[in-house]
Amino acid sequence: MKPCFVIAEIGVNHNCDLEIAKKLIDAACECGADAVKFQSAIPELVVTADAPMARYQRDNIGRNHNTNLGQNKKSQLEMIQEVMFPLETFEALKNFCTGKKMVFFATAFDLTSLQLLENLGQPIHKIPSGEITNLPYLRQIGGYKKPLIMSTGMATMEEIGVAVDVLELAGMKREDLTVLHCNTAYPTSMRDVNLRAMHSIKEKFSVKVGYSDHTIGSEVAIAATALGAAVIEKHITLDKNDIGPDHAASMEPSEFKEMIEAIRKVEIAMGSSTKAPSASELENIQIVRRSLVAAVYIKKGEVFTESNLIAKRPGTGLTAMKWDEVIGRRAKRDFLKDEFIEL
Repeated sequence: MKPCFVIAEIGVNHNCDLEIAKKLIDAACECGADAVKFQSAIPELVVTADAPMARYQRDNIGRNHNTNLGQNKKSQLEMIQEVMFPLETFEALKNFCTGKKMVFFATAFDLTSLQLLENLGQPIHKIPSGEITNLPYLRQIGGYKKPLIMSTGMATMEEIGVAVDVLELAGMKREDLTVLHCNTAYPTSMRDVNLRAMHSIKEKFSVKVGYSDHTIGSEVAIAATALGAAVIEKHITLDKNDIGPDHAASMEPSEFKEMIEAIRKVEIAMGSSTKAPSASELENIQIVRRSLVAAVYIKKGEVFTESNLIAKRPGTGLTAMKWDEVIGRRAKRDFLKDEFIEL
């Protein structure tokens, strides 16, 4: 696994079309993502019949009155029913990803879907932000004793702590947990990102951390990488102008590829915590550092002073850090202007 595990979040951007889903998997592969992630739910087990949609959902699916997801859809249940794949679809998606050597997993939003994904043998489970206060869900997913990623949108530090405790009591090992800082506004404004919270989570709970990015652009994901994110999650779409709840806050493949390329460059640039000259700059040390030289002609026996000494390049002579040691001593021979001083 690379230092930063990049997840291409397909979610429901497949528009319930298996061929679009496969194209998105292909795009994620070409972009260099480490994994693709979908969303799985039995809508009737997730929301009540009259649960309202979030504002961003209403806005993003209501941009086209000709779509089945138009503004006439008044409930969240109706919206979820139209964007979710049937459970049997996920085996085909997993097999397609296996053929592409791409890690497949999905976020489940109900216990039945969660068990189906476990039965499929997905290697990672993901807790979405909305389930961080769902006790039965946390107990079931923690009991699988697999690597877990948990998003924390809308959560307080206290709620995160309670969830981590529940997961551990269910059997999860803390070293298998990665907690993602995120904001559940789609898209998230820069003023609401609060990226430093990622560090607070790491320090408070001694877990790996990452960032689930819902901002427009790649700047925050790249910054999170520089701050030590172990996981970056970002939505991918074939068309940001497509109709659906998440397309507008997603990246098209060309943008996603550029983001991953930038993340990989940042990873390399992070280096180690040791401060020392790099191999590429060693040859420059003598060129740009300074030696003590005669500022004017100095006769043998003359006292070295601030007036007749100067520090100049190259640094192949007596280092300028010896300035105080040399001042006040007498020249043992004549020195021409710009000649290296010798003691």
